[in-house]
Formats: sequence, C-alpha cells, structure tokens
Amino acid sequence: MTKTELEAAAFRRLVAHLQDRTDVQNIDMMNLTGFCRNCLSRWYKEAAEDAGVDLDQDAAREIVYGMPYAEWKAKHQTEATPEQLAKLKTSH
Repeated sequence: MTKTELEAAAFRRLVAHLQDRTDVQNIDMMNLTGFCRNCLSRWYKEAAEDAGVDLDQDAAREIVYGMPYAEWKAKHQTEATPEQLAKLKTSH
C-alpha cells in the first residue's frame, strides 16, 4: 500500500468511528482536541477545492456525518452545558 492509501484508510476509519460515536458531542471534541466533525468536513471540502473538485459544505458534512447535517443534529446533538461553553471559551 502507498502512503496515500494508508492515509485514506485511516481517514475512512476515523469517519466511521465518529459516525458510530454519536454520543460524543462536537463541543467535547473541540474542547479536547481543537477540532470536530464540522472542522473535518471543512478540511474535506478544502481538499476537494484544492484538487479542483466541486463540493459544497453540505455534501462534505454528509460525508463526515453519514447523513444530512440537520438530521444528525436533530437525532444526536444535545444542548451544550454551561461548563462545556465555558471550557470552549477559554480554550479558543
């Protein structure tokens, strides 16, 4: 396997893991790692643009979330707690 193929396999595994772990909120990811599913979808879109591929943000989010973003939010996103918001404010 080439380095690119290995990186692609690792990316697919990360996306699958994030799709399975709907209990992990984006705000928690931001607080712990400095990135979230939205960041990953933005990076995907930017990589597509760099390669000359037309991909809008909604399509990139659907790739990362495994469903339309609005559907994921309705099914899985919870209201951020005051503690989560305070941590986000201090970490960014």
